[in-house]
Amino acid sequence: METINFSDSPTASAASMPRITLLTMLRLGLLQLGLGMMSVLLFGLLNRVLIKELGVPATIASVVLAVTLFVAPARIWFGQLSDTRPLFGLHRTGYVLLGAISFAVIAFVAVQVMWQVGASLEASGWSGVTYAWTALLAVLFGLYGIAVGACSTPFATLLVDVTDEEDRSKIVGVDWSMLIAGTIVGGITIGIMLRQLGTDPSLAQLQSSINQLFVVVPLVVVGLALAATWGIEKKYSRYSLRSHIADPSQEITLNRAWRILTANRQTRFFFSFLIVMTMGLFLQDAVLEPYGGEVFKMPAGATATLNAFWGIGTLVGILGAGFWLAPRFGKRLTAQIGCQSVVLSLVLVILAGFSGNPRSLQLVLLIFGLASGITTTGSVTLMLDLTAAETAGTFIGAWGLAQALARGMATVIGGATLDIGKQIATKLVLAYGFVFALQILCMIVAISLLRRVNVQEFQMNAKEAIVAVIASDRD
Repeated sequence: METINFSDSPTASAASMPRITLLTMLRLGLLQLGLGMMSVLLFGLLNRVLIKELGVPATIASVVLAVTLFVAPARIWFGQLSDTRPLFGLHRTGYVLLGAISFAVIAFVAVQVMWQVGASLEASGWSGVTYAWTALLAVLFGLYGIAVGACSTPFATLLVDVTDEEDRSKIVGVDWSMLIAGTIVGGITIGIMLRQLGTDPSLAQLQSSINQLFVVVPLVVVGLALAATWGIEKKYSRYSLRSHIADPSQEITLNRAWRILTANRQTRFFFSFLIVMTMGLFLQDAVLEPYGGEVFKMPAGATATLNAFWGIGTLVGILGAGFWLAPRFGKRLTAQIGCQSVVLSLVLVILAGFSGNPRSLQLVLLIFGLASGITTTGSVTLMLDLTAAETAGTFIGAWGLAQALARGMATVIGGATLDIGKQIATKLVLAYGFVFALQILCMIVAISLLRRVNVQEFQMNAKEAIVAVIASDRD
């Protein structure tokens, strides 16, 4: 067996590199701000227009939009590409900007196809032409999801490259807070730009205003991506110091990266943890507003504010965990505290249903958001540590895949569990309680898996796997 040669990585060189500042963290967060704005634009506005204004059945609209999650496996490929194939001379930034430009263009084209779906549906119902336009719309949403993966996976890997371990909880706190802020800014922007339409606009007026919205906002988002990343990688990235492989024949191909990824038992533990933890956080997505309406008798406008209480709590939890909890107690313990807090808060959500008091629901959702923010910070910072320098993009892609699959499954399973609960239970509060109880079960499993995650073992095994995979290929 040949010896695997590693390049030198002097500690002095790493120590001499500039350390990322809070201002730079905020600057990087501009990209997350833009992604939050695009999320509201697509999954908030377009979902409503498809169903309400164009008359597309909710099931079809949901499946079309969910295609963006089903293409999540492409994230692993983009992560591996950013590890091994620099674009415009940089490992991460080129992919981030190309992805941002691509999803901005695709989003505008998708809206034009959406109008064709509506026009065909009005003219001939669900004809072959309507199905063809709908299929094309689904394809475009798939391409949109791929473009977002091409942008967000290398960006998350860039966060690993430009930070030392002790700074990661802070950058996660800042950047994920900016993502939530982006959803708020996106909602306000949509409200301002569509305000002149009034309460009952014609379809032509709506089409003109939304087309304008999908020109202005994507352009702003591309500008934010450029402002966020320009010059950052060249100045702060430690990738070349951390990646030890010197011989070009030892390059980490996609096949090798996958074998390294699957060789480590810690990878399996953390992948499983991310799936059940994410489901434990988001199973209520599909049922939260109906819970407020059916159990608490809240009007439509009031139930729409429930996510705001959850969002405010999440924002406080992310910042508090990023700047206080994680630096003092460590990332794994922070994630564990968050998961345990989620269990407690979900018990309170169930108990609030028996009171029927909307204020109690708002309060417990604030607590649930706080617990969710702590869990998110702990798990994401742990995720950034669970990478090997030579395959960091691949690992980040795998973690992104786990989260995307779990979000998709959570939406479907949450709704299905509610339907089953309504068939079994005699009271609505018990039917909804089945969903929240399933979330609690997911979190208990997540806590069990988290206790088996060991960063030191992961890093040691990952390096051994890299050596073993390359050596076996050369033999």
